Amino acid sequence: MIELDRIRQKVIEAIKLSGMTQTALAKKIGVCHQAIGQYLYQNIMPALDTFANLCAVLDLDANDILCIDTYKPVDNN
Repeated sequence: MIELDRIRQKVIEAIKLSGMTQTALAKKIGVCHQAIGQYLYQNIMPALDTFANLCAVLDLDANDILCIDTYKPVDNN
């Protein structure tokens, strides 16, 4: 199952490694700097286009950030 906490932690790590401030990152992806804090420390996920921009700016693989390699669909049968 995809877990929001794991996604959030991967994004936090990527931002730290980038050396960018939250304000600089926000400017590059076209959101207010408060939005970055909300993505990182609250239960708010960016819109899909914002997430794509975030991955592009931070040079991230969306599959890795979303933990797709460990995702197992729930079998409802």
